[in-house]
Amino acid sequence: MTETSIAIDVRNAVKRFGAVTALAGASLTIRDNEFFTLLGPSGCGKTTLLRLIAGFEEITEGEILLYGEDLGALPPNRRPINTVFQHYALFPHMTVAENVAFGMRRLGWTKADIEARTLRILDLVKLGDLAARRPAQLSGGQQQRVALARAMAPRPKVLLLDEPLSALDLKLRQAMRIELKQIQKDTGITFVFVTHDQEEALTMSDRIAVMSAGEIRQVGTPREIYEAPLDRFVADFIGETNVLDATVRRGSDDALTCHLTNGAAFPCHASVPPEDGAFAHVLIRPERLSLVPEAACDTGLTGVVDQAVYLGTDIQYGVRLDDGPDVLVRAQNVGADAVTHRTGDRVGLAIAPGAARLLVD
Repeated sequence: MTETSIAIDVRNAVKRFGAVTALAGASLTIRDNEFFTLLGPSGCGKTTLLRLIAGFEEITEGEILLYGEDLGALPPNRRPINTVFQHYALFPHMTVAENVAFGMRRLGWTKADIEARTLRILDLVKLGDLAARRPAQLSGGQQQRVALARAMAPRPKVLLLDEPLSALDLKLRQAMRIELKQIQKDTGITFVFVTHDQEEALTMSDRIAVMSAGEIRQVGTPREIYEAPLDRFVADFIGETNVLDATVRRGSDDALTCHLTNGAAFPCHASVPPEDGAFAHVLIRPERLSLVPEAACDTGLTGVVDQAVYLGTDIQYGVRLDDGPDVLVRAQNVGADAVTHRTGDRVGLAIAPGAARLLVD
């Protein structure tokens, strides 16, 4: 990767607030024109890292580079970076157009350039017809678009978004995810998005950094993060999952087999294959399991359905394995012809090829 293709380079960043370490040696690179998401629970350090990039907090140790330039000596107002916060902080006495134009006026743009850019940005966020309204006359989703337009108008190199969708209702959040991703593509601005919502991260991101306790646990594409989490934390945080204790056996061809204490055995995969006989945790997503007749089960995973919950798009089953833990199974709702199971039914579990993966820890 060339230096010019890296928008933000975070190198061993540490941030301490007194005796509390909010960020513990974080390192990552964010590519130019990328939609990059910092994902994790409250208190994991994601907003702290965002504020270090913006310049709202001073870094304790390490460095942050923007297109190869160390940001350490630059105050926030001199960084080519804008931020959209959870609370939009629109100026209530200004119209939509005046809010969008505010940053450009402060930078000394000409009146003609400000007017042209304001019209362009308002069209981009589909607010051209509302330019003369004030924030109080707008819906929550429209106010969010104004805040986004105001931040993008001065053409920042990087746009930081600190949970900007959290105040919106579910339907509007879902619609805005698609719009945000499209706006990022249309503008070519590097977006750094902070959220605790895994669905937001999976829907919009080119890549995701999963954070916990001030550390970056894994960086990858949405598919990599979901399908091949490296450790138990990432596996549990991203989506629902079944984690089973197993002993791993290596065949002569280095193929791996997981053996459970109840006698079940099935193929598994690992990014870093363990030693023969090693104890490990094996991850299987609920949608990669399916219920089959007990007599047709070739994995040894058999048990009793103790829960069946209709969720509309699919049906979630809880299965208590024989001499084993409870597992979740999700079966897609394909209509009236779908085979359904009731509480108390004995069943077997089939595993989709490649679905059983070993975790590092």
